[in-house]
Amino acid sequence: MAATEFTSAESAALARFFTNLDRPVFALRNLPEVVKGALFSRYSRTEKSLRRVLLEEFINEPDSGFEALTGSASDSDDMVAVRKAEEFYERVLVGYGDDSVAELAGAHVAVERTSTLAAKALEDSRIGISPLEKSTRYVRFDRPGPDGRYLFYRGPELAHADYEPAADALFAAYSEMVEPVTEAIRKRFPIETGETDRAWKSATRAKALDLLRGLLPAGALTNLGLFGNGRAFEYLITKMAAHELPECRQLASDLHRELALVIPAFVKRALDERYGRPAADRMAKTRARIMDLARRGDPGPAAGPSVKLVEHDPDAERKVVAAALFPHSDASLDEQGGDPAEVLEALLGDRANRRQRAPRALEHAQYTFEIVANFGAYRDLHRHRMLTQDRQLLGTALGFDLPPGLADLGMADRFARALEAAAGVHARLERDAGPALAQYIVPLAFRVRWYFRANLREVYHLCELRTTPQGHPDYRLVAQEMFRRIEEVHPRLARYARFVDLGSGDELERRKSEQKIDDKLNALDQRVR
Repeated sequence: MAATEFTSAESAALARFFTNLDRPVFALRNLPEVVKGALFSRYSRTEKSLRRVLLEEFINEPDSGFEALTGSASDSDDMVAVRKAEEFYERVLVGYGDDSVAELAGAHVAVERTSTLAAKALEDSRIGISPLEKSTRYVRFDRPGPDGRYLFYRGPELAHADYEPAADALFAAYSEMVEPVTEAIRKRFPIETGETDRAWKSATRAKALDLLRGLLPAGALTNLGLFGNGRAFEYLITKMAAHELPECRQLASDLHRELALVIPAFVKRALDERYGRPAADRMAKTRARIMDLARRGDPGPAAGPSVKLVEHDPDAERKVVAAALFPHSDASLDEQGGDPAEVLEALLGDRANRRQRAPRALEHAQYTFEIVANFGAYRDLHRHRMLTQDRQLLGTALGFDLPPGLADLGMADRFARALEAAAGVHARLERDAGPALAQYIVPLAFRVRWYFRANLREVYHLCELRTTPQGHPDYRLVAQEMFRRIEEVHPRLARYARFVDLGSGDELERRKSEQKIDDKLNALDQRVR
């Protein structure tokens, strides 16, 4: 693009909104989300350049409210400007856009003091939403709130006589054990030569919190950040409005209210009477019909963690090879042929590290796993969204996992007693309030059953990432067993996942990672000097 496309006055008007004015690749900046969405909507229906559209149809358009939106108004004035300009931008979207345009406008949202249970519902979206949640590994959860009470969900629907005392008891056990467990770990793993005090304390504290996180109930309050596009947020709000938990339904209203202040045109239908509310009502009715048809009763013996390969395609290797050859051939997909060993070696043989992602051809191999593991492990693995997954309700019938490290430190009995007491309260809550609400008191150490349906490409990513030695032992076990099941049925396809670690892991999982952080910090200090 020639530098002379814009006059000096036009360049002055545009400069703050783009990273450059004279190159064909550029980024947008300093623009509200509603403007970006409308801008791209119009852009798809014109021969003009994006910068020219912004200049002529937004900056120079008196009715757009552009100056008020992008000027130096106060925060309260800015919100007024958004509302005043909404009619103009909605007209642009209606005239030139479709639903996909909402994927070009996004927003950051913080959701604080929500239960771990509700956080899982917020994070369940697979496409368009990127969540980040408060970590049980790096943050103590027993710090009291402003009212001096432990931080767990206390909705009116949980006004059962046993609930609050039971949750308090779990937090009290956690709080009692944090310091003794941390000190015991530090005695067992003294600081090493050359290790900084910061790295050693961080690694040992993380180990203690990892051992104790199983005491935290699903009602424990957490914080999370969400970044998403308008289309994804619209569906998330509708879905949360249909949820069986009142907390989630309230979150739907809260999200809708806040997002309507920053991307109003894109969440307008989320709860409206024409689309959003009927869709939410239908989801709730469908759930009720399916629940009536589902088998309920004994979930099976508490046999411990397990990973079962429920389904795989015996013809997967041929399909992967055909898919790999197809883009480089002039034959149809079902006519592709080649020596599998030779093709797979050419495709994957030179992978040097796990960040060299497996190619798309591996998506033609599909697997379904049924997993039983503790809810803490599920919470970590639930972050993998490029697969199909769903879980059963949290309960206590499948038993709990007792971290081996606690037994080694002589502190397993206190941990187990707290979990057994919570299981008794869960049974009473399930009887009196129903299985959905009873989930709030279930500690993270109790097992849950869920399924993953994933292609081999995602399995490579999940298993190579989640078996690294610094990972939590609970999810490492699941990832290792998933990989072993694939090795049993497709050894040649599994062979190239070279960065799956089937070893026992590090005893002090975070030690090497914290030392690497110190190395990076030192390198930054050297650059500054």
